[in-house]
Amino acid sequence: MVNVGSFDRAARLIAGLVLIALPFVPAAAAALAGLGGWIWVLPAVGAVLVLTGLFRFCPAYVLLGIRTCPLK
Repeated sequence: MVNVGSFDRAARLIAGLVLIALPFVPAAAAALAGLGGWIWVLPAVGAVLVLTGLFRFCPAYVLLGIRTCPLK
């Protein structure tokens, strides 16, 4: 079952990779220092975005009745 379209997939992959990398970039880590230990939640969210982009399936879309890919 596929419910993530091409544009949505690309956006998820890019955003996910950025979120995974943020804590490891010194300038970004300094800017996000106010988050404290919560900064490590960003890579977890990024991993979810990357996985939903790779598998082209989003469980939240099923619950909300959303489908961003064309019907075949």
